[in-house]
Amino acid sequence: MRKQRVQVDGKAGPGHGGGSPTEQVKAFMDLLAGKGTPALQTWDRPTDPPLESLSSDARLRQHQEALLSRRGAEAGLGEPPTRLTSLLLVDGLTDLQLREHDFTQVEATRGAGRTARTITLDGLFLSLSRVSVPPRVSITVGVAGVGKSTLVRHFVHLWARGQLAKDFSLVLPLTFRELNIHEKLSAYRLVCSAFPHLGDPGLAVAAPARTLLILDGLDESKTPLDFSNSAACTDPRKEVPVDSLITNIIRGNLFPEVSVWVTSRPNSAGQIPGGLVDRMTEIRGFNQEEIKACLGQMFPEDQGLAGWVLAQVQAQRALYLMCTVPAFCRLTGSALGHLYRHRRGAPDTKLSPPRTLSELYAWYFRMGLGGEGQDKGKVSPRIEQVAQGDRRMVGTLGRLAFHGLVRKKYVFYEQDLKAFGVDLGLLQGALGGGFLRQEETPGSLATYCFCHLSLQEFVAAAYYYGASKRAIFDLFTESGLSWPRLGFLTHFRNAAQRAVQAEDGRLDVFLRFLSGLLSPRVNALLAGPLLVAGEHQGYRVQVASLLQGCLAPEAAVSARAINILRCLHELQHTELARGVEEAVERGDLAGLTSPAHRAALAYLLQVSDTCAQEANLSLCLSQAVLQSLLPQLLYCQSLRMDGNQFQDPVMELLGSVLSGKDCRIQKISLAENQISNKGAKALARSLLVNRSLTALDLRGNSIGPQGAKALADALKINRTMTSLSLQSNAIKDDGARAMAEALTVNRNLCVLHLQKNTIGHMGAQRLADALKQNQSLKELMLSSNTIGDGGAKALAEALKVNQGLESLDLQSSSISDTGVAALMGALCTNQTLLSLNLRENSISPDGAPALAHALCTNCTLRNLDLAANLLHDQGAQAIAGAVRENCTLTSLHLQWNFLQAGAAQALGQALQLNRSLASLDLQENAIGDEGASAVASALKVNTALTALYLQVTSIGALGAQALGEALAVNRTLEILDLRGNAIGVAGAKALAKALKVNTSLRSLNLQENSLGMDGAICVATGLSGNHRLQHINLQGNHIGESGARMISDVIRTKAPTCAVEM
Repeated sequence: MRKQRVQVDGKAGPGHGGGSPTEQVKAFMDLLAGKGTPALQTWDRPTDPPLESLSSDARLRQHQEALLSRRGAEAGLGEPPTRLTSLLLVDGLTDLQLREHDFTQVEATRGAGRTARTITLDGLFLSLSRVSVPPRVSITVGVAGVGKSTLVRHFVHLWARGQLAKDFSLVLPLTFRELNIHEKLSAYRLVCSAFPHLGDPGLAVAAPARTLLILDGLDESKTPLDFSNSAACTDPRKEVPVDSLITNIIRGNLFPEVSVWVTSRPNSAGQIPGGLVDRMTEIRGFNQEEIKACLGQMFPEDQGLAGWVLAQVQAQRALYLMCTVPAFCRLTGSALGHLYRHRRGAPDTKLSPPRTLSELYAWYFRMGLGGEGQDKGKVSPRIEQVAQGDRRMVGTLGRLAFHGLVRKKYVFYEQDLKAFGVDLGLLQGALGGGFLRQEETPGSLATYCFCHLSLQEFVAAAYYYGASKRAIFDLFTESGLSWPRLGFLTHFRNAAQRAVQAEDGRLDVFLRFLSGLLSPRVNALLAGPLLVAGEHQGYRVQVASLLQGCLAPEAAVSARAINILRCLHELQHTELARGVEEAVERGDLAGLTSPAHRAALAYLLQVSDTCAQEANLSLCLSQAVLQSLLPQLLYCQSLRMDGNQFQDPVMELLGSVLSGKDCRIQKISLAENQISNKGAKALARSLLVNRSLTALDLRGNSIGPQGAKALADALKINRTMTSLSLQSNAIKDDGARAMAEALTVNRNLCVLHLQKNTIGHMGAQRLADALKQNQSLKELMLSSNTIGDGGAKALAEALKVNQGLESLDLQSSSISDTGVAALMGALCTNQTLLSLNLRENSISPDGAPALAHALCTNCTLRNLDLAANLLHDQGAQAIAGAVRENCTLTSLHLQWNFLQAGAAQALGQALQLNRSLASLDLQENAIGDEGASAVASALKVNTALTALYLQVTSIGALGAQALGEALAVNRTLEILDLRGNAIGVAGAKALAKALKVNTSLRSLNLQENSLGMDGAICVATGLSGNHRLQHINLQGNHIGESGARMISDVIRTKAPTCAVEM
């Protein structure tokens, strides 16, 4: 807030015009209540026009100019960034926000904002619909440094210029820093503190339509708001404690018609009862592009430096997550920029980039000591004075920071600084100025705050570190009366115990920094001005043991326990976490059940890059371990817990997690457990309220029809689930019927897997009826059921009208030629289906004409799987005729269809004309050399095929020679699989010759082809000069162990980028 003068009583100054103070109070109150009143009488000065001569518009302009003048230093604000003009509209505060430190909130959620709709800054105080009313009390929350005060400054600036919130005729911007000056205030004095210019030449605004009171920075309030015990006050002239005044304004006892906008850190916003809050919004942090832009703007003249800083931030996950907070991002950029300038040509290991928060802040501290930003060659007496008083400055600032942290005090005044011996003169130096920021309040009283909350915590830790080595009483006890405590370790234990016992986590980061000061690199960086070189060595091991001793047995791993692991990381004592991480990678967590191991596992769920993508806890969790991890599972995006023998009670626990407001889980897999219908019902209840889960995999359980019905009922209400797998759950026709009913209502589910569920034609009929109405489902898997021709016909009727389904899997569904004919008839009109799986049915040559007709007519199908049917040559020849004309099919599977050379010849002729088919699977068909030669002839002219599968197709040397000749000229084939044939040495030579000139092949499988040593050597030498092949399989060719090693060496020499399987 700008420097301004506050009038603190109701008396008029010299030259007071007409109107008593009482009348002025009434006019002010009427004004704020939105009532029509005469213009306010105010002070006159000869140079100003008479009040009566000012119109309402002129008075409004004078008021806006006054606000702009109060914020003259902010005239260059420019346009607010996008993240401040589009806020998240949230439904209250989560438990994480209410209970945990800002750092913990960012780390647990991995810097990702909540999934919520957004609201523009211009619509922040407007109704959301035609039937709703504008909010009276609004709260905007955000962690420290995210830009709450910046948002308020932009809002007021834009409003005063007439660019925003034009429905407000009056805006009263206040900060709690201003209010902290007063012990008591009346509503009248509150208005005067916001509008001192009203007692100057005079602003008289007649009856505004709407008025907005802004209260910025509730977390900085000197006294917490107590809505339970605050006495009601309706008299605007009555002096009451400031906290009581604010509670009465928020309750509506005072200024009932005024809109109130409060900004706060999340945990402080919980002071206001949710029932009094009409709208809550949240400021999101930086995204990846904004982090990059912020760091780039810090070093506009040195893009190399900006790129290096960004690379270091991205390399350290902890730093990168915290850089989603704008203030921390700028602090990080400053520290890393300082490091970059000092490490040029310096091989010293202590100049390597920071790996922990403590190392980062140590560099920031060094930057302050070095006078970063001062003009080179100019050494002012002030800088020299700071250099001489470093230890004293750190001590006094540290005492201020530490006692402020203990008292939850983050804003200081001159009397506070004097009380702790802070030299105001030294604050102008680089060190003081880099940590403590000075601002002016009304009444010309200066306020001071640390540039970021984390800086206060770092300086507090530095003070405690030094003071604890000589203190004989508890440093946390301000009175100084406590049992004697001697020695650093005793005081460290006390700090750790207090941090673990603090339910709000306010000492978490302080303890991290205190631990980090004992790490070797931090000691090396700060030895001299702050630390004694090498003294950490006497404490480090004992502190690590002390911290691990804080990991006491508990039912659930708390945020405090995870913070202990973060302290160990700052200490660079990572053996515990590393051991658990290795066990996770091995899938061997069964024996790691101690409290320390559980805490380490919960810690890894937050910090591991692997767990960030998917936390794989399959085959390793017991119910007890899972129960202890539940609070931390909330923030995992993807969980895989397959094969853990979980039963229904575990589902009750997981249901409670999924029901939580904090839940961020998007995907969860519980395949191959022991979940029955009772467990499915528990999960279904959670889906009624869950707003994050998009994919649920329950395959391989036993939920049955009742479990399926419970999940289906939940899907009728749930609006986030997009993928559900119930494969192998014996849901039968009744379960399919329930799912069908859900599909008629649900418009979000895109993927539904119902394989192996004993679903018959009646269940398929119900699903088909649902598909006639549902247009959102994209993938339906019904394989390995018994829907038969009746079910196929029903689905065919649905496909004629459905315009949403893209993939249909009917593998092993007892479908014969009759059912296929119906499906193919539907394909003649359907324009959306892209993939159809008819593998392992009973399609004979009689069904092939329908297939061929559909392929000639349909122009959308991309993938067709007809493997393991009974097509024979006659059926394949009919399909080949259609492939000649089809121009959309990209993948065709004809494996194991009793095909011979005639079918291969027909397909070869089709490939010479086809320009769309990219993958052809003919494996396990006896096409022989003749068939292989026909396909090879097609390869000489075909330019579309990229994958050809000819495993176990009775190909010998002649067929391989034909394929080799084709490869010599073909420029598109990338995958060739010849496993299980008998091409021998002659075939190997032909292929080797082709490899010398071929430039497209990426993978070649010659497994089990009777190559022998000679054939393998031919292939290996043929790779000379081939830099395209990436994988070759030569297993099962009777080469022998020594021969395999020799050939592997040859291939590595000839084609170093090619992976070989021997």
